[in-house]
Amino acid sequence: MTNYFRAVYYLYGMMKRAYWNRDRLIRYQNKKLRKIVKHAYDHVPFYHAELRETGIKPDDIKTAEDLNKLPVVRKDEIKKHIHETISQDLKIDNLRMLRTSGSTGLPLHFYISGAEDEFRKAKHLRANISLGQKPRDKWVVITSPAHFGETTRIQRMLGVYVPTPVLVFDDVAAQISTIEELKPDILDGYSSSLLLLAKEVEKRGGARIRPRFIIGGAELIDDSSRRFIEKVFDAPFYDQYACVEMERLAWQCPEKTGYHMDADTVIVQFVDEDGEEVSVGERGEIVCTSLFNYAMPFIRYAVGDVGIPTNEECPCGRTLPLMKVVEGRKDSFLLLSNGQVLSPIALDVAMNMFKFHSDIDHYRIIQRKIDLFEFYIKIHSGGVAEKTMEKELLKHLWRTLNINVDEATFKVKFVENIPLDKTGKLRKVISELNQNVE
Repeated sequence: MTNYFRAVYYLYGMMKRAYWNRDRLIRYQNKKLRKIVKHAYDHVPFYHAELRETGIKPDDIKTAEDLNKLPVVRKDEIKKHIHETISQDLKIDNLRMLRTSGSTGLPLHFYISGAEDEFRKAKHLRANISLGQKPRDKWVVITSPAHFGETTRIQRMLGVYVPTPVLVFDDVAAQISTIEELKPDILDGYSSSLLLLAKEVEKRGGARIRPRFIIGGAELIDDSSRRFIEKVFDAPFYDQYACVEMERLAWQCPEKTGYHMDADTVIVQFVDEDGEEVSVGERGEIVCTSLFNYAMPFIRYAVGDVGIPTNEECPCGRTLPLMKVVEGRKDSFLLLSNGQVLSPIALDVAMNMFKFHSDIDHYRIIQRKIDLFEFYIKIHSGGVAEKTMEKELLKHLWRTLNINVDEATFKVKFVENIPLDKTGKLRKVISELNQNVE
């Protein structure tokens, strides 16, 4: 049963720490790091063995920089040793099991305690409250049915921070009807779902949906799509970055200078293919160490995404460090035969520059081979002819992305529908190649 007093206590502490001076925040972070590493060594067989194999003792990990002494842990390793990653001082029957979406393969099942569940709820709310969400705001979330049961009975009874779910797999017209009836103060959901909703609303010449602000997440969204959503709903759009294993990781505040990283709850590193931290402004794989997962610790855990760190400071006054952008999942980067790497953002920008962009409902690129790309496109009925669009699109991509026509083959296929994946997300870019992104 959820302990709301404890959840409120957690939230109060998080709100205060967001404004601590940087030195105090780092001291707090390092203290929590030492505690979690010692716990993992003493109670978690997987990490005990890992530290012993590398010749590292818990006392050797004193600061975030010392984490670089440890290898990066990947999801496949956790799956393989799942029983050895659970803290031996806890009974598994007393833990709650969660799972990742499995969008890039089989899902990962992991465990949290009741206190950790409350901590996660507080962590989620800190970002929303920082945007101006109030306890009794009407909060509508377009999401997967897997999340429908996360609101407790007492929470619904009190009517405090209660999300009302709208099924992501429902027809967009049905979603619009439901949301219009609910009249949300905050509209939340997968970024692609919000974009599809906005496109349908625009087609109808507008809708009676006027939230105070919009929150998107779970997937990459480009600046052009954000601006489009803001224009259609006449409300600011804020992006949030999370992974199921550690809940919220980074989020935009109203200043939108970058993404505030939850440095008091998670240590976020950006590393190259050798596990070494990249410089500020460089692209790196995102590796996280949770400071609150004790039932099943995650230390130097690769979440599967790529991002860019920054040393900018936000004028909002929060001292939580910033990351510049999340560029997408590692399997969303396209690799050309000449060694060039294209990020999902580059593809989105290129598509937004295409002269027939307004005739495209949505699209998906799948890289089958190093030199073979399949382009699936759903276009508006009554729009430009398919042959014309295909010819102009190929010319545009080769020119914009600086691709030699002999280096890659683009096969364009026009379809009636591009299905959501099983989690309800609409992934635009997928690579079937197993590559490292530097």
